[in-house]
Amino acid sequence: MGMDLSGVTRHEPSVVDDAKRRAAVLAPVIDRDGEPHILFTKRADHLGEHAGQMSFPGGGEEPSDDDLQATALREANEEIGLPPAAADVVGRLDDIQTVTEYSVRPFVGRVPDMEFTPDEREVAEIAVLSVADLTDLDNYESERRDHPFYGDIRLHFFHVDGYTVWGATGRMLVQLLELTTEWQMPEQVDRVVDPDADLPI
Repeated sequence: MGMDLSGVTRHEPSVVDDAKRRAAVLAPVIDRDGEPHILFTKRADHLGEHAGQMSFPGGGEEPSDDDLQATALREANEEIGLPPAAADVVGRLDDIQTVTEYSVRPFVGRVPDMEFTPDEREVAEIAVLSVADLTDLDNYESERRDHPFYGDIRLHFFHVDGYTVWGATGRMLVQLLELTTEWQMPEQVDRVVDPDADLPI
């Protein structure tokens, strides 16, 4: 499936401006063998928050950052060795508020297909997943549950190449795919579960 990033450029993202802390991530889009791919990191197991989960490179804003785009690019440099100048940022997605009281601003950028170097302190693995696989509905499922922070929510799960993208990153990915591809989130969830039900990961 093709990917048209102009949908991100045209998007007017919603803003969360009342969170206690701010963070930013970069959703890196890579052309590999003529097909679009998206880069994710698998967070190191020893990290306290969201250990072992799939995420986009990113992290908390630092006083030295000029703005949140600079935060995203600095963190991508630290986590996967991407030179900031190598990212062509085309726009951003809606801000997301997390259970850890962060507002996260997701930026989307084209990046070269290069050899990335994971920072072992934070990144267990780097996964470059094809958009064709991410948009295959056989690899997608969702569920609705009552969340102690968000209330009634829909959780998204993308299962590709042995990885599962879900949580806040799954929410960002849904919007990214809907803005840039023909993929649309199915209207119906696969199931409704109890708040403490096991996650399909």
